[in-house]
Amino acid sequence: MNTNREHLCDVLVIGSGAAGLSLALRVAERAKVIVLSKGPLSEGATYYAQGGIAAVFDEADSIESHVNDTNIAGAGLCEQDTVQFIAENAKECVQWLIDGGVPFDQVETAKDEAPRYHLTREGGHSHRRILHAADATGMAMQTTLQDNVLSHPNIEIFERYNALDLITEDKVGGRKDKVVGAYIWNRNQEHVETVRAKFVVLATGGASKVYQYTSNPDVSSGDGIAMAWRSGCRVANLEFNQFHPTCLFHPDARNFLLTEALRGEGLT
Repeated sequence: MNTNREHLCDVLVIGSGAAGLSLALRVAERAKVIVLSKGPLSEGATYYAQGGIAAVFDEADSIESHVNDTNIAGAGLCEQDTVQFIAENAKECVQWLIDGGVPFDQVETAKDEAPRYHLTREGGHSHRRILHAADATGMAMQTTLQDNVLSHPNIEIFERYNALDLITEDKVGGRKDKVVGAYIWNRNQEHVETVRAKFVVLATGGASKVYQYTSNPDVSSGDGIAMAWRSGCRVANLEFNQFHPTCLFHPDARNFLLTEALRGEGLT
């Protein structure tokens, strides 16, 4: 495969949603990071997410209750260790977003009181544990994370670049199971380039756009899953694609999501 340019970094993050940008910020204090974005930086599922993010902030709530609600909603298919880990660490992760500037809605308190966040309830939750920024939580998270990433000296953003395939070491005489970079397609200049990296992270989101009808953005086409599989990774649960049950249909417009908060508050 002919290439026109080679880039070097410590960590290549393929994907520019909440997962990719959060990871980039976490590791950038001790590594040089390149973040690859298939389209404009904000054109991903995170930006369009509406309702909110779940964590135990209410004193009347508990980790045990969050775990139990998750297992019930998962119909017995959840991995217990994963559920426990996420529920236990959710508050710390949301606090990290708050410290980074994400403007979650607050309730009025006295001037000398600590901030308290407005919590709503969504489907499957027995308590109000959803933090939100109005009804555009994804936009608030994506915009804040973008601002933090763009101002970080150790992070470089490549917009309008498609990841084509991972480069494994066996292509240069090494081990087949060691990833050393990626081939990328520069959509602006229409040529292939390479990135050499000590670590490559796939944060490309889901594959719902392979279906004819979905509220997911066009970029959710499963590229990362396919690249991982071609490189020898084990993939599982490919039938688990998220489809929001509440969309607005118009014959002359694209389908789009109606917020999950409608169901959580019993309005649908």
